[in-house]
Amino acid sequence: MKIIAGNISMTFAYAFLIVPNEIINGGVTSSALLLHALSGYNIAMLANFVTGFLLIICLVFLGKEYFFKSIVSSLSYMLFFNFFYSLNINFDVNIFLVIIFSSILIAIGYYLCITANASTVGFDVLALILHHKNDKIDIAVTIRIINLIVLMLGLLVYGYTSIIKGVAYTLLFSYLLKKMLDRKPKARKAGTDSAFDENSSVKEVK
Repeated sequence: MKIIAGNISMTFAYAFLIVPNEIINGGVTSSALLLHALSGYNIAMLANFVTGFLLIICLVFLGKEYFFKSIVSSLSYMLFFNFFYSLNINFDVNIFLVIIFSSILIAIGYYLCITANASTVGFDVLALILHHKNDKIDIAVTIRIINLIVLMLGLLVYGYTSIIKGVAYTLLFSYLLKKMLDRKPKARKAGTDSAFDENSSVKEVK
């Protein structure tokens, strides 16, 4: 339920806020667009290739539980994004509010998936792998760095306006996600069970 709820939150933001306002966020779709410009191959095929590659390394480095839950996450994302996008609804909202609302919704989506031991089948897979190798590596900060690298490479393809909006979104989104994930130790001290408890996560991955 957390994975499905997380993907509803994310796809709502992507379908109604991110895509209509051409905000390049440094994720898999942005990477596929960049690879398309460099290679000429079909964007959908490239996006599927990147997603498949991330699923494979998810299985290899994070284990079967993460892999199968990530498949659920991936299918949920495609289902809800296609549904929301097909509604063809455009919100006439100031771009600053768009960035704020989309950052909040997507950060919540990432948080729900990560704390359910699933990835969004994006570059958070790489961040999760690095975190499991060394728990001192911050997940949100790593996602921010990866997204910013993709955005910088995107300067070869996209206009400056989309990149600037994408950088603003990435910084706010990763800040909010970090704040949410940093609440985990406090929850453990208060006696609250967490699906992303450090010890149980390490055991599951092993």
